[in-house]
Amino acid sequence: MLLCADKMRSVTIPCSTTRWLAVAVAVLACNAPAAAAESATPRSSSPAIGGAENGVARAKYLWSQSPHGRMLERILPPAIEPHQLPEPRSEGARLTARYCVQCHYLPSPQMHSPDKWTTIVVRMVWRMQGKGNMGVLMKEMMDNVEAPTDQETAVLTAYLRKHGQQEMDSGHPALRSESGKMFSIACTQCHALPDPRRHTPREWPAVVERMREHMAWANTVVGADALKTTPVLDTMEIVRFLRRYARTEKKTN
Repeated sequence: MLLCADKMRSVTIPCSTTRWLAVAVAVLACNAPAAAAESATPRSSSPAIGGAENGVARAKYLWSQSPHGRMLERILPPAIEPHQLPEPRSEGARLTARYCVQCHYLPSPQMHSPDKWTTIVVRMVWRMQGKGNMGVLMKEMMDNVEAPTDQETAVLTAYLRKHGQQEMDSGHPALRSESGKMFSIACTQCHALPDPRRHTPREWPAVVERMREHMAWANTVVGADALKTTPVLDTMEIVRFLRRYARTEKKTN
């Protein structure tokens, strides 16, 4: 989810983070470097986290060599690493790290709702196959992009659906309040509207701050007066809203 205030600070992404995207064109525009990287880092079919991390390292290098790396790295913020995925040792997590980073940073499964992930995976696979409305362009921009098999696509879809965002009921009366409107406008700019019960009151401030930084990175949130929303997005007000409807913390004896 993405929150931000009307006073958004800018975030500088270090060069090393930028090269993360290497994972993206792991098969991209440079056949010779790709072959060298492939021999240096053999592809692993193991679901272990180490295999995914090696793939990321290989992709970092390849992205840094791609003439399109600087553009593609702006598609998603660098928000999550393979070991931070839900069930990181599962086959679904491995496939997410294997295929999704060919064209952008690794997405969190909670970026979309389960139903939305189904259609998104179909569209992304088509593009990786060189089909769909962006497929031809992708093939031109990124040589040797690989698409998952039908079986892998089924596993990937099931994984993303299992860990997809649990959305807040769009009919919840709280969303008609000023703070509810701020919350809805801010968060839906980048992902499904999260259920406040996903976190406790104590957890939400840190989550909001992380999302605010993501929004600053993506230039999603308004800064100029002419671009401000109505109501104006107020981070602290959004935090208060989330804490009010958050999951109750379990008491420890």
